[in-house]
Amino acid sequence: MGKLSRFLFGVFAYVFFFAIFLYFIGFVSNEVVPRSIAVGPASDLFVALMVDVLLVSLFAIQHSIMARPWFKTALGKYWPNAIERSLYVAMSALALYLLFRFWLPIPAVLWQVENSLLRNAIWGVAGLGWGTVLLSTFLIDHFELFGLRQIWSDWKDRAMPSQTFRQPFFYKLVRHPIYTGFLMAFWATPDMSVGHLVFSLAMTLYIFIGIRYEEKDLLDNLGDAYEQYTREVGKVIPGLGKAR
Repeated sequence: MGKLSRFLFGVFAYVFFFAIFLYFIGFVSNEVVPRSIAVGPASDLFVALMVDVLLVSLFAIQHSIMARPWFKTALGKYWPNAIERSLYVAMSALALYLLFRFWLPIPAVLWQVENSLLRNAIWGVAGLGWGTVLLSTFLIDHFELFGLRQIWSDWKDRAMPSQTFRQPFFYKLVRHPIYTGFLMAFWATPDMSVGHLVFSLAMTLYIFIGIRYEEKDLLDNLGDAYEQYTREVGKVIPGLGKAR
C-alpha cells in the first residue's frame, strides 16, 4: 500500500468508527436509531438469546485477539505497521455494526421507571458515562488510540514517540475510566428489558475479562511504574480492585 492509500484508510477507519460510536449511544438508549436493544424483529426467546450472545462474543473475540501483542506481530508480516491500529479500529466498528444489524430484541420488561425526575436522573448518569468514555480517550491521546497519529507520522515520515506512563484526571481515580464509562452507560437505564440485561451482562463480563489481559500487556510494556499504579488505584470503581 502506498502512503496515500494508508492515509486514506486510516481516515476512513476513524470516520467509520466514530459514526458507529454515535449509533452505539442510540442503540443502547433506544433513541433516534431505527434498530436498538429494544427495537427490531420479533423472534423466539431461545433464538434471540443465542444470536445476541454470539454477536457480543464476536465483538469481544475480535476486540481482544487483535489487541494482543502476538497478533500484532503476526499481522505485521502482511500489513503495514502505520495502519495496524486503523485496521483494529475498522474491524471493531464492523463487529459493532454486525451486532446492531442482527441483534434480536427480548422485550420482556424487568423494570420501568415512571417518575420523570428519576428517569431524567438515570439518563443523566448514562450520559455522564458516554461523556466519560469520550473524554478519557482524549486524556490518554484520542488520536493515537484511533490510529490518526500513526497515519500522520507515516505521512510526514516521522517516528512515533515511545509510550510513556501518565495519570491524567480520571486516571487518578480508576485505572480504566473508559470501561467505567461504558458500564455506567450500559446499566443506567430507566427501561430495563431482558434483552438489555443480556447485553449489559455479556458486555460487563467481557470488560472484566478484557481488563485482565490488557493489564498484563501494560505491565509488560510499562513495568514497575504500572505495577505500583495497580496497587494505588482501583480498576473501574475508585478504591476497589487494587492489586495486593
